[in-house]
Amino acid sequence: MAGLPDNLLNIVGAVVILLVAMGLSNWITTRVIRGTVRRVSARTKSTWDDRIIERKVFARLAHVVPAVLAYYGIVLVLGVTPADIAGATGVDTATPTPTGLILLATLVQRISLAFIVVTLSVAFASLLEAANDIYNESYAESKSRPIKGYLQVVSLGGYMAAGVVVVSLLAQVSPLAFLSGLGALTAVLMLVFKDTILSLVASIQIMSNDMIRIGDWVEVPQSNADGDIIDIALHTVKIQNWDKTISTIPTHKFIGESFKNWRGMSESGGRRIKRALNVDVNTVRFLTDEELERLSRFEVLREYMKEKRAALADHAAASDGADDMIPERRRLTNIGTFRAYVFNYLKAHPTIHDSMTLLVRQLPLGPQGLPLEIYCFSNDTDWGNYEMLQGDIFDHLLSLLPEFGLKAFQEPAGSDFRKLG
Repeated sequence: MAGLPDNLLNIVGAVVILLVAMGLSNWITTRVIRGTVRRVSARTKSTWDDRIIERKVFARLAHVVPAVLAYYGIVLVLGVTPADIAGATGVDTATPTPTGLILLATLVQRISLAFIVVTLSVAFASLLEAANDIYNESYAESKSRPIKGYLQVVSLGGYMAAGVVVVSLLAQVSPLAFLSGLGALTAVLMLVFKDTILSLVASIQIMSNDMIRIGDWVEVPQSNADGDIIDIALHTVKIQNWDKTISTIPTHKFIGESFKNWRGMSESGGRRIKRALNVDVNTVRFLTDEELERLSRFEVLREYMKEKRAALADHAAASDGADDMIPERRRLTNIGTFRAYVFNYLKAHPTIHDSMTLLVRQLPLGPQGLPLEIYCFSNDTDWGNYEMLQGDIFDHLLSLLPEFGLKAFQEPAGSDFRKLG
């Protein structure tokens, strides 16, 4: 058959042997490199080499060996000279190399080079991932200044460069000529990489303004996300919600939309308590003399009651009303005394922040009774401890209301109507 060599079976056998040699070289090289690198890293105290091994940088580089073997071995197997591949007819004009073998050798060499380029780009991307791991482990500012997004940009650039080289090798066109032909596709490329460009700009703004860090508690209402940031990448930010689900939000959303970052609360060392206790208005009244005596024995009210009773006595002595008129008489109310008790109780509480705002105030009267709002800050920002503190405070206050002749407001339930019946 025209174009085929006479020793076709010998060539096929040689190609099979080359394929087997490539497989063995890949297996041997991978095992040798892995074993050697692991033994060397085990003798060192640093962890950066462990991260490189975990990212399989050397294991991926080992795949270059069979590709190099294919590049040079195909020429020997097919009996093709470099001059043949370059377009010459061969050195020995009496026995020219068949055209089919030349084309096959050329194709194998191009594919081998393309495979080497792809392998190197993948190994380079793995090396960048290892560099990110090393940075996160070695530097405390990695949470506030993550570099993963920037490394992903470099990795993307490496993949794009590798893609240009691979296409140029397979098409046998100069990379510069290939790139010059892409000028007309600039608008299309910008449209394709629109999200990448937006994410890159957003990442730069987020890092420069220190808007979010890994470990921050954020709320993003538009995305129904509420939890801790566990990863900041070029295109996405991952948030682990409190129900342990993962929300993935585009990075540029943190620039174009509003969100709440609770980092300020954590760094301040105080977490706000803002909750109201609704008091039944029908139970608000003046205190009797017996109640004044009894409440004066409360430790947190001792100074308050002493000052108030002295002020009331001075006021009563100074009052000089006419015989036919009832003189003005200042008296203490149970709600006012309870409010003073709550304030002093919180002020003396060991887990209430003593250098932040502390208020016990009455809110406008409404259908739910008289709201008595507590506004203070816990000095423990841990969520569990914070909720425990709130529960303890309001357990105590609700149980103490009867001591002041007060009742908490509660809308009528079925049992209330049954009692009326």
